Amino acid sequence: MEVLRHARSQLTELTGMVPESVSSFEQTEDGWALEVEVLELARVPDTMSLMASYLVELDPNGELTGYRRVRRYERGRADAHRPGGR
Repeated sequence: MEVLRHARSQLTELTGMVPESVSSFEQTEDGWALEVEVLELARVPDTMSLMASYLVELDPNGELTGYRRVRRYERGRADAHRPGGR
């Protein structure tokens, strides 16, 4: 859990955006990979706010080594069904 907290803190410091949740977390050969959901643009109503998913990569000690936005979406929109479950 400390790795998750530290990653969220580092991402906030770099981007100025506060992570709302971690939607995936896995150990990799090089450390850790997380997918983090952040609020990019608040709108009214809240369901129209612009959210983003960021892939965050950490070394084995939990230090952030890179991040990139992989998706943007409106908070109120569900993911489109993808054939094959992906």
